[in-house]
Amino acid sequence: MSGVTTELPRQLYRAEGVRALDRAAIETHGIGGAVLMERAGGATFAVLRQRWPQAGSIAVIAGTGNNGGDGFVVARLARRAGLAVEVRVVGDVQSVRGDARTHLQQLVAEGVRAQPWEQGAALRAEVVVDALLGTGLDRDAAGAHAAAIAAMNAGPAPVLAIDIPSGLHADTGQPLGGAVCAHATVTFIGLKQGLLTGAAPDHTGRLYFSDLDVPPQVYDAVSPSAWRIARAPLMHLLPRRRRTGHKGHFGHLLLIGGDTGYAGAIRLAGEAAARTGAGLVSLATRARHAASIAAQCPVLMSHGVETPAELEPLLARADAVAIGPGLGRSEWALGLLARVLEARQPLVADADALNLLAMEPCRRDDNWVLTPHPGEAARLLGGSVAGVQGDRYAAARELQSRYGGVCVLKGAGTIVCSAGELAACSAGNPGMGSGGVGDVLTGVIAALLAQGLGPRDAAQLGVCLHAEAGDRAAEGGERGLIATDLMPWLRVLVNG
Repeated sequence: MSGVTTELPRQLYRAEGVRALDRAAIETHGIGGAVLMERAGGATFAVLRQRWPQAGSIAVIAGTGNNGGDGFVVARLARRAGLAVEVRVVGDVQSVRGDARTHLQQLVAEGVRAQPWEQGAALRAEVVVDALLGTGLDRDAAGAHAAAIAAMNAGPAPVLAIDIPSGLHADTGQPLGGAVCAHATVTFIGLKQGLLTGAAPDHTGRLYFSDLDVPPQVYDAVSPSAWRIARAPLMHLLPRRRRTGHKGHFGHLLLIGGDTGYAGAIRLAGEAAARTGAGLVSLATRARHAASIAAQCPVLMSHGVETPAELEPLLARADAVAIGPGLGRSEWALGLLARVLEARQPLVADADALNLLAMEPCRRDDNWVLTPHPGEAARLLGGSVAGVQGDRYAAARELQSRYGGVCVLKGAGTIVCSAGELAACSAGNPGMGSGGVGDVLTGVIAALLAQGLGPRDAAQLGVCLHAEAGDRAAEGGERGLIATDLMPWLRVLVNG
């Protein structure tokens, strides 16, 4: 498909940024709006033919704005290709203006009549094209728009969304009332940041991107709001090891956690750290767990630690520290966390270390990484999970502002925020929603810190390694995936 790819760009934009890119293409570089609309419709039709080559009929559900104009182009191209075409316009057809009206007139000239949307209309086509609402939506879809969205979701035909699934907020990835659940989405010029996080993965289906052949200079005019992170561009952070390297060259990591009944969490973090390349991995855990962990995984130097004072010799040897997996919220946990917060080694704080931190907040300006899931993030911010999920980018930015260092807001479309810079990971899958997978991430990031990466680099690369390992493990199926399934893939991926 010429001009359309599933390889997504790294730059992410808010809706206002994408509109600025459109203006730069039109006003500065002289590409007419009707031309961009033609290219967008052509890119969408190319995806339609590639995804559903046997389809003989389509229904285009169009709005009265530019998104509808893109849909009119798709309908015209489909008609020329011999497909049966139905076009339903939600709103007053006479209100279609500008470039969209130009393409509507061309469609009518091809013999396709744009009919008004009717409540309860059956969509009998083999593929439905969502050209209803674009990126400018900032309030809940209502009335006929809400009914059309519900009809697209209720119908048996797959849905192909143009630019963004109708009803989805382009900045946050949250539905505004209801949103189309598309099987595929083709988005244009600038990748909207909301398409990678929040509820978006349930609505976008497979994401495709086209820059509509605008000149590269268009992107010089608008700064991205965030970045998409991926493993391959970050692998230069782990250069080939010297042939004379030994364990002392690759960092000594201390992991702290595993209160009574939670030995598995700290062991998972430790094994993940070893698989990610830490030269030495020590565990500080309850004395009753130390021997069994060492027997199960001999590469981990497991120490029984019952008091903060017993941490001292372990901290003295550590290049980096992580605390939280299986830590619990007992007096034992509080004492160990208080001592660790006094240490100056690079630190990862996760799980119950974050819950304890929420009760007694503190800030470190540079050398720590916080890895909350939405529930922990809500406690750290004194808010609700719904508030965090309502705008994950804003939540990550606020966490970093309050606590310093680097924030990794876990979940679908994990967000990494460091000193105001936002990044989102597009890898990962729901199979990773099982116990212990977050502990693995703690071990991965901490191992990278121990090997000398800075907090920002360790967080971004660690998130990507973890997510991609989860994707590799899920090739055998998402359901039933467990944390230990990631281990062999971590070793593969960390080597290139």
